[in-house]
Amino acid sequence: MKALHLLLKTDHSTAPLLARLALGLVMFPHGAQKALGWFGGYGFDGTMGHFTGTMNIPAVFAFLAIAAEFAGSLGLITGFLSRVSALGIGITMTVAIFMGHAANGFFMNWYGNQKGEGFEYHLLAIGLALIVLVAGGGKASVDGLLAKQTKKN
Repeated sequence: MKALHLLLKTDHSTAPLLARLALGLVMFPHGAQKALGWFGGYGFDGTMGHFTGTMNIPAVFAFLAIAAEFAGSLGLITGFLSRVSALGIGITMTVAIFMGHAANGFFMNWYGNQKGEGFEYHLLAIGLALIVLVAGGGKASVDGLLAKQTKKN
């Protein structure tokens, strides 16, 4: 129970709330594209096919990337298992940098004049994830409510 309490513990401040909401709300459409095909995405089967076939990512890691973006974004928005959600998204963004975006440089492709997207977006996501990893879910999180319960037991 002590390990669970440490995982859920948060200081109920506004900064981690803002970090987790910003990261969760920005990641949700990306996760929904991959998992559900929303927002012009290819859905689970299409994304798995691209990750495993085109990018040669092992199926287990492809699945984890989709789950991290979709379930992780929902976890961050609600503040449920915020640290786990932030860790999954942070790892996914780090891998994305090294699997392809670093080769395109730092900047996003705002004007369509480079081969692909750079990694500045990924660094921002990693920074927000680190705030949540360190501080927890913050104010108005399910984690905060659960931490109170685990502390009593």
